[in-house]
Amino acid sequence: MSTAEGARARARTEVTAAIKDEARRQLAAEGAAKLSLRAVARELGMVSSALYRYFPSRDDLLTALIIDAYDSLGEAAERAHQDVHEADFTRRWTAVCEAVRVWALAHPHEYALIYGSPVPGYAAPATTIPSAARVALLLIGVVRDAHEGPGLTGSSLPAELRPEAERMAADLAPGLPPEAAPAMVAAWAELFGLVGFEVFGQFTRVVEDRERFFRHAAVRLGESVGLPAS
Repeated sequence: MSTAEGARARARTEVTAAIKDEARRQLAAEGAAKLSLRAVARELGMVSSALYRYFPSRDDLLTALIIDAYDSLGEAAERAHQDVHEADFTRRWTAVCEAVRVWALAHPHEYALIYGSPVPGYAAPATTIPSAARVALLLIGVVRDAHEGPGLTGSSLPAELRPEAERMAADLAPGLPPEAAPAMVAAWAELFGLVGFEVFGQFTRVVEDRERFFRHAAVRLGESVGLPAS
């Protein structure tokens, strides 16, 4: 790459970052539904046609912000997980859950973008899936390691749920027994329900010691998926 090409690449990276930063400020002030490329361009002193060379549409900018948010959350969870001994399955599980909570409280508007109300007229493309899956893959990995090691504490399935459980296990968590799949999906929903309630203020005057409450709830979620006692 020539010096001129390198300078252009750096300039593009800097402008892209500035566009995203301004878009995040708009998300915090107005919400995702009101995100406007024209407003972003105006705040940055750019003409709209120049901004379109970076993000051809509002949806392209939203997608970039969503991927960044999922990656930031995933990186936080992965950092927390890697510091725990691999044989401590409950602590690995709770470390990931607690990292999700801490990240969400520090980035409430980005959390709302990825786990809040859908943005009218926007459908997330498949390019968001790898980033969105990072936390789920960590939790599935903990359960799979426990299954292949000391084993999961078993739970029975009603006969009418077994076909769906087998499908979920095959599609979402290959290598795990069907009995674990519904519990995993339920735990996933409960985790983000707990975090969402706190982020959006629904624990006000209900839960005061929220950190200890969440840690206890995270341990119970680990028990619900069959993790053995530490």
